[in-house]
Amino acid sequence: MPEVRKEVEALPQSQTAIDARINLAQTMMRMRSNDLTRDTANILAVAIKQAQELGNPRTLAYAEGSLGSVYEQTKQWKEAEKLTSQALQLAQQVNALDIAYLWQWQLGRVTKAQNKNDTAIAAYKEAVGTIKSLRADLAAASPDVQFSFRNAVEPIHRELVELLVGSENTDNLKTARDVIEGLQLVELDNFFREACLTAKPEQIDKVDAKAAVIYPIILKDQLAVIASLPKLGASSDSKDNREFRYYKTKINNKEFERLAARLNDGLRQQTGAIIDLMLPKLKTMYDLVIRPAANDIATSKVETLVFVLDGVLRNIPMSALYDGKQFLIEKYSIALTPGLQLLAPRSLRQERLGALVAGLSEARQNFSALPSVAKEVSNIQSEIPSQVLFNKNFTNSAFKSRVSTAPFPIVHLATHGQFSSNAEETFIVTWDDKIKVNDLSGVLKTVELSRDNSLELLVLSACGTAAGDTKSALGLAGVAVRSGARSTIATLWQVNDDASAKLISQFYDELVQANKTGISKAEALRRAQVAILKNPDYKSPYFWAAYVLLGNWT
Repeated sequence: MPEVRKEVEALPQSQTAIDARINLAQTMMRMRSNDLTRDTANILAVAIKQAQELGNPRTLAYAEGSLGSVYEQTKQWKEAEKLTSQALQLAQQVNALDIAYLWQWQLGRVTKAQNKNDTAIAAYKEAVGTIKSLRADLAAASPDVQFSFRNAVEPIHRELVELLVGSENTDNLKTARDVIEGLQLVELDNFFREACLTAKPEQIDKVDAKAAVIYPIILKDQLAVIASLPKLGASSDSKDNREFRYYKTKINNKEFERLAARLNDGLRQQTGAIIDLMLPKLKTMYDLVIRPAANDIATSKVETLVFVLDGVLRNIPMSALYDGKQFLIEKYSIALTPGLQLLAPRSLRQERLGALVAGLSEARQNFSALPSVAKEVSNIQSEIPSQVLFNKNFTNSAFKSRVSTAPFPIVHLATHGQFSSNAEETFIVTWDDKIKVNDLSGVLKTVELSRDNSLELLVLSACGTAAGDTKSALGLAGVAVRSGARSTIATLWQVNDDASAKLISQFYDELVQANKTGISKAEALRRAQVAILKNPDYKSPYFWAAYVLLGNWT
């Protein structure tokens, strides 16, 4: 480090020299050594002076903000606030939004440390707003830039939520809900490497009166749960027909993530004794996510729980949470969504059901055989009118050709596939190739373009989230929001072949009844899952809990 410093100080005054000083100071700050603090401040003071002399407001903003960071580290709050405010003002003057959000975030932290919570909330809100305006630029940026941004964007959103829920004010709870929905949107942009999703904030509170929306949020020292519940006595078309509740359980985020990881690993294991090992863990997760809100949920008389899941929770099936007597699926229909502003609730239209069914039972593309797929396909054909592409007939080209002309509202794919946090590693397997998520969404979009009937339901019955990938369920959410389907049913892990065939057959039987009686798609799936878990051979969540419904649940 001393040698590098000498080289930097020997540089003639120039933009390059200033940048080198700021980069050196940033490196020294990351070392977090008290011995280096004075040296770091001196290096930045020179950089500030030189930036002023060169008349470069962007560089000056970065240098002053960096010096503010030094004062933040040393807890010299007033000096940190003054420099950060100056840096922010300069960045905004030259529209340098890519650094403005950093100083808005820093100002939020510094004012929070001084118990100026209203000022801190305002600064954090501005940072989130700046991030929102940067969506398109950052989604198209290089992976290095995206990684750096991701390291900032999650903490900004979570720290703002922590401030907002602390007040337990209804307006602040609604804002916290909006912030988490915004984080989901940014994460999906990052997954697709483009700002391709259209959010509709106006639909966020248009939730049916029989559904509760649950937002479990992983914060540094707590699991916060925001619940949007129907207001008893309010009419369904009222603008103020929802009420917000906040619940919290003290738990360190690292401890919570370890619990979720162990639970995820255990649920994927198919052994006879696994249910005895899993029930205590599933009860612990129930106690964290549901127990605090359980009485209020019961009082609200809802029938469906809609979860907007955060982080590692996306890999955990909420249906399997256990209250000590029952699984959650035995009490409520359950649906997932990456955000209400992305997926507008809509019921399955009263129309003639039918499906394009594509299945692969033989081993292909280094994936093992799925013998029960033949039975699954046959069962679907016996339940509803179907067109079938099976084994060697299920090629990329055949599927692309058939999907645009099949006169049915359901596409069912019974084949291997994988959901990953990387779009390039999110795919389904065909006889001759793989269809990646972006290609799949493009193919399925042709359904809406080629006929009046939109794609109501996409079923992916043998795919799964990538083991060991903590954000792998992003791929599942990505398929759901880009497919054009109003609802998607998929699996979090590759389930038992025979149990899957039975569950799918039961689901379509329930779906036929739903089309006659008006029960929801979520309820049809719930009944199918409960029917399977009542079978003594399949009581373990491994056999039935992997199935999740994303999107329009009604």
